[in-house]
Amino acid sequence: MWGYFAGLSWRSLRRTPALTALMVVTIALGIGASMTSFAVFRAASGDPIPWKSHQLFVPLIDLWGPGQRRDDEPPDALSYTDATALMRAHAAKRQSALYPVGFSLIPEDASRSPFTVEGHAVFSEFFPMVDVRFRYGTSWGEAGDEQHLAQAVISSGLNDKVFGGENSVGREIDLDGTRFRVVGVLDDWNPQPVFYDIANGNSFGEPDELFIPFGWAIDHQMQTQGNNNCSTDSDPGWDGFLRSSCVWISMLVELPARADVEAYRRFLDGYHREQQAAGRFDWAPNNRLRDIPAWLEYEHVVPDESRVSMLIAFGFLLVCLFNVIGLLLAKFMRRAPEIGVRRALGASRGRIVQQFVIESGVIGLAGGLLGLAFTALGLAGVGLIFDPEIARLAKLDSELVLATVLLAVIATVLAGLFPTLRAAQVRPAWQLKAN
Repeated sequence: MWGYFAGLSWRSLRRTPALTALMVVTIALGIGASMTSFAVFRAASGDPIPWKSHQLFVPLIDLWGPGQRRDDEPPDALSYTDATALMRAHAAKRQSALYPVGFSLIPEDASRSPFTVEGHAVFSEFFPMVDVRFRYGTSWGEAGDEQHLAQAVISSGLNDKVFGGENSVGREIDLDGTRFRVVGVLDDWNPQPVFYDIANGNSFGEPDELFIPFGWAIDHQMQTQGNNNCSTDSDPGWDGFLRSSCVWISMLVELPARADVEAYRRFLDGYHREQQAAGRFDWAPNNRLRDIPAWLEYEHVVPDESRVSMLIAFGFLLVCLFNVIGLLLAKFMRRAPEIGVRRALGASRGRIVQQFVIESGVIGLAGGLLGLAFTALGLAGVGLIFDPEIARLAKLDSELVLATVLLAVIATVLAGLFPTLRAAQVRPAWQLKAN
């Protein structure tokens, strides 16, 4: 019967091509607008490390006190003093302080011009903590952390650019005149958003090209390429800056179990009280420990315009569906004589409902397929409205294709329920007498 009803639906739609086209285009416009906005929102709000995001935490310490809090929150980064103290305590399974750095890479080939590379100064535990995979080699390990060695882990993209994609482990790169030995090459890795350093404004963008030991960067007075916020003026010189209350270092810790999380919270409060006893703080602990999803939410990584545009787009889809309801009602009720004859010949109300539900589904399927084209067109121009770094992440993948078609079919079938039920209530006796 399903095939028979599908054939009836197709013939019915062909009898009224203008009305059918109007409904299909109306659905397609609503679907295209809503799924374009949804694709952008999905790209911006996706969990960058879903299998582990609830085990990775960002600790914050209130080192400025009540007078400089915003919404009773501590600064969103750490000072060098606090970051190194947390690293020495090693109260988490894995941990890493980190901050963004940049270099000029001088190619071995003198005919090529130097170019800028950007990355992060991290500790070796950073790599297993974020489950990054290596194409060649590995990280510099504890020895690199302790000895502050001039070693580097580079991205696959930088490896392709400098070494032609070969195994470059053991070879050297010249960074601002210092020769770094390559100890590892990452596999393709570009988490979006860049969850491990949101505080430095690197939410979206190109992947890091290299990572170097945190200790080497500090020893060589590498200035941060990210944010640097100070509550008061620091003492002159690099040492004075390191001793200051300026916040510029991010911190990531791995806490696998709930008990580990609670223990780390107690550790942070205990550290704060130690600083109180030392005369550094004179206020009660006001620390924070957020996992990655909570941290992304707190930092408002998802742009407000993407939320608003998605709400507006789905509102537009509802308007389109209300129009489709009216068009379907007009179309179905025009067929009241046909319904009366079929009922008189023995068709039940359930069969009439089944036929019109299938017809609504066929219209929705056609609208969904056309909506895919509108969605692709919308994604091609979404960079005109949203930040290009976010717009490039929104893609028409297989999941979005399936969701678009399903949404169109389901929404149209639901929109067709009221016209379908009205049509099923047609009384055959009245239609036979009238005709």
